Order: sequence, then C-alpha cells, then structure tokens
Amino acid sequence: MTTPTLTVGSTTDAPDRLPVGVMAICGAAIAFDGYDIVVYGTTLSKLRDEWGLTSGQAGTIGSAALLGMFLGALLIGTFAARWGRKRTFLGCVAWFSSLMILCAAAPGPEFFAVVRFLAGIGLGGVMPLAAALTTEFSPVRRRAVAYVIMQSGYPVGGVAASLLAKWIVPTFSWHWMYLIAALPLITVLPAAWAWLPESREVRAETAGERRRVTREGLRILFSPAFRITTVLFWAMSFCSLLFVYGANTWLPTLMQDAGRGFSSSLNFLLCFNLGAIVGGIIAGVAADRWGSKTVVTASFLVGAVAVLCFAGAHGTAVLLVLAAFAGYGAVATQTLINGWVTRSYPAEARTTGVGWSLGIGRIGGILGPSVTGWIVSATAGGTAAFLLFAAVGVVGAVVAATVRQP
Repeated sequence: MTTPTLTVGSTTDAPDRLPVGVMAICGAAIAFDGYDIVVYGTTLSKLRDEWGLTSGQAGTIGSAALLGMFLGALLIGTFAARWGRKRTFLGCVAWFSSLMILCAAAPGPEFFAVVRFLAGIGLGGVMPLAAALTTEFSPVRRRAVAYVIMQSGYPVGGVAASLLAKWIVPTFSWHWMYLIAALPLITVLPAAWAWLPESREVRAETAGERRRVTREGLRILFSPAFRITTVLFWAMSFCSLLFVYGANTWLPTLMQDAGRGFSSSLNFLLCFNLGAIVGGIIAGVAADRWGSKTVVTASFLVGAVAVLCFAGAHGTAVLLVLAAFAGYGAVATQTLINGWVTRSYPAEARTTGVGWSLGIGRIGGILGPSVTGWIVSATAGGTAAFLLFAAVGVVGAVVAATVRQP
C-alpha cells in the first residue's frame, strides 16, 4: 500500500483564464480581513476619548489582533493539512466574524483587547489560505496578476472602513463599525460553502500523517535550496507589515493630532488604501512581466520616499497624493511579497511557506502599532513615526534586492 502524499496538482494544464469565482470569494474574505484591521484605526480617536487611553495603551491594544494573526498564520498549515483548505477557510471566516460581534459589545479596553486577539487567530489563517487557493487554481503564467487582484480585497476593505467611518461614527457610534465586520457570516461564508472548489491536495487523515505533512513543509522551507530565501522572505514581510499596520492604525489619529477634523483625517487613510488598490494591480502585471524581485524592491523604495516626503510636506492635496503612494509602497508591496512567496515553493510547502512568512512578518505588524504609539508619546508628534516607516521601507528594499529568485 502506498503512502498518500500532499499534492496540489499541476496547474500547467489549467485553462488560460483567471479563476474568477475563487478570486471573488477569497478576495471578499480578504476585504473583511482588511476591514477588521483598518477599523481600529478609524475608531481609535473615539476609543481613546471614551476609555481614557494613553498613546502607549492604544498602540498595545492595536497590536493584540496582530499577535493573534501571528499565531493563526503559523498554525494554519497544520489545520489545512488535517481538514483541507476549504473547510479550514470556512472555519477561519466563521471564527473571526463571530468574535467581531463581541468587539462591538466590549465594555472596556481589557475585554476588547482579548477579543481582538482571539479574532486575530482566524484573520491570520485567512490570508495564507486565500493565497494558496488562488495560486492553485490559476494558470501558471497569470498567477502574479491573479493573486494581486484577489489580494486587492485587503485595501478595498480599508477603503470601505474609511468611508463608512466618516458617516457611521459621528452619526451612530464606533460600536456599529465592529458589527459590520460580522457580515461575512451571511455573505462570504454561504458563498464559500456553495461555490469554493475543494483543493486538489490530499488531506492528511490521521494525526501521524498530519505531523508528517507539516514536517515535510517545514523541511522544504529550511532545505539548502530554500533556507536563505525563506529567511529573506520573513525579513521582507517583517518590514512591510510593520509599515502597513503602523500606518493603518495611527494615520488618522496623527492627522487629527495635527489639527484636522475627524472626517478630514480619514481621507488620508482612504487615499492610503486607494493607492494600494490601483498601484497593486499595476504592480501585479509588472511582476508577471519583469519578475517579483525587481517590482518588490522598487515598491519598497516608493513607499519609503513617499512617507519621508509626507513628514515634511504641506498642503492637503500634496499630502493626499503622498498618502496614496505610501499606501502602494506598504500594502501593495506586502501583496506582491505574498504572491512571490506562494509561487516560490513547491505545492506541498505552499501553505506552510506563505503562512510562516506572514507569521514571522506579523511580528513586525505587532510592533508597528505599539512602537508607533511609544514614538508618538515620546515625541508628541508624528514626524518620528514617519521616519520609522521610511527606514523600514529602505531596509525592505535592500532585503528584496538580495533574494536569488526571479
């Protein structure tokens, strides 16, 4: 009797068309993933006033969801090996959506932080699964653009959070912003159940087989052919996610602290995520043509220069344009990295590879809101925070340039 092996199946014989259904379902889940993270930044000023939070406390609470996402991303390969990608995807969506209802009912910062942490475990699993599913069902030569289009759901969620907050928070309250985050229970979940195809991988049906599959994925990540690339991918994700979550959490509040109104401050977060959508799709096409290494390196530098200029620029129009370029350099760069990672490993290590890259990268995401909060507290302003984002962008570009991958 032969031992079953984990295999996704070749996509070289797939039709030369994008898997629209898979991309739509995964993209919708990623949109709520983006919404659930950005929503904290849109409500932070209200939470700070209502609960009397210091900048340091606000940053720590912002990192709670990222800590959960760190654990979720690291564990997701094991769960996917046991239950399959589709069932694990359904479980993650149901988990984080249900917990967001509890966030809306939070009576204080401690309860809120704990629930955000727990919700983050589900959120952390969605992105690697969406990456693996989209890559699996896409034709080889169109994987980069397919992935970027799907992953554009993340900044779409950020845009939705920004637009809704401009109306809902002043008219109703911040609680409603978190109730909206539970909508996947009646939208994404039924659609995924009915139409998301089963992965072609062979699931590990026993505990022993599950451990073997997990070990095999990790063995590939640390094999001589991949170990240096694996560490460099982790470093890139660390830099990018520190930038993404630090900026998404603090940008509106920093603008309010600089004297702008609540609605006006959200325009910067809106442009930040719009830049990620438009720039990310263009960059995905460019990555298919010129390779991920070149495009990721350039994208990091664009973000670094934009946020550096942002620290000293004046005039609303200029600042909004710079915010869009900064969003491209932060959010879209991470999208490109995820696609690059997913395509760089063999099928049996694909979910584990992107899961661990995002998991280690989440350490940067965890630090982003906290470190930014401490910097704001220590300097009584946002200039030092923008300089931090610029620095990690430069470091990320240097790391990307050293990867020996196309």
